[in-house]
Amino acid sequence: MSTPPRCADLSELAGEPLGATATNAENWLLVEVPGTWQRDVGDGAGLPEEDRRAAAEWLESTPSSRLLFIRRPGPARADGSLAFVVHAGESRAEVRRFELAAPGDLAATDLARGGEEIEARLVLVCGHGTRDACCALRGTAVYGALAQELGDDEVWISSHQGGHRFAANVLVLPVGVHLGRLAPESSIAVVADALAGRIRLPHYRGRVAYPARVQAAEVAVRSAEQLLAVDDLGLVAVDNALVRFRSAHGREHAAVVEERMGPSVPASCGADPEPQAGFGARVVP
Repeated sequence: MSTPPRCADLSELAGEPLGATATNAENWLLVEVPGTWQRDVGDGAGLPEEDRRAAAEWLESTPSSRLLFIRRPGPARADGSLAFVVHAGESRAEVRRFELAAPGDLAATDLARGGEEIEARLVLVCGHGTRDACCALRGTAVYGALAQELGDDEVWISSHQGGHRFAANVLVLPVGVHLGRLAPESSIAVVADALAGRIRLPHYRGRVAYPARVQAAEVAVRSAEQLLAVDDLGLVAVDNALVRFRSAHGREHAAVVEERMGPSVPASCGADPEPQAGFGARVVP
């Protein structure tokens, strides 16, 4: 018996737009937790209670923040584990690295001010199989391809990033570029470009520093003007539906954003198909 189409297959076949679907968060707490994760870990579920409280306190006190678990395949390391606090703003990027005595050992860690600030790039491939099958199947394959090209401390499997149906999803930090619909054969070049500050629009979900409305305007302007370097555009203002940017050369660009209903597809594997709400934009003078 043939396997029924999964959510990522159906989304792509229906032509659901990928742009303006990036998860919006400027601050990220990445905690190395080996083994199989629970279905929902966004609040630290699966960590010891005191460490879960520490993660929850960081999330509550840090605006525009999100928690992800990260891991590598295979057994846990014998020499502790790592955590990272990442700021992925439009104009400021920062990575702080923490060495933990044990996986998820956050209770004794000063997440707000501690850690070692490092020059680092982190490539996170969603492979959260207990959350959605597409992330496990597509994400694991893409991780395998990227792991052959990148260093051990650069590429990780992550928990749910948002948007199962856009798998394989890859989040590149601290530049804050969210990518989707990657395959093993395409992922190496697309991720290499993102690490170098370049965007491939067919796989571009958006910048995590921007809310969805701004992402839609940004994608429209980049597509119209072929502004493909991350630093080519900076946000100037949002005035209701009108979003304005300034290019690296000082030219202003604007787009008008509107809500749109996308095709009727399941949001995740096993869900019923339903129209997917989103945003579109058109460039204006």
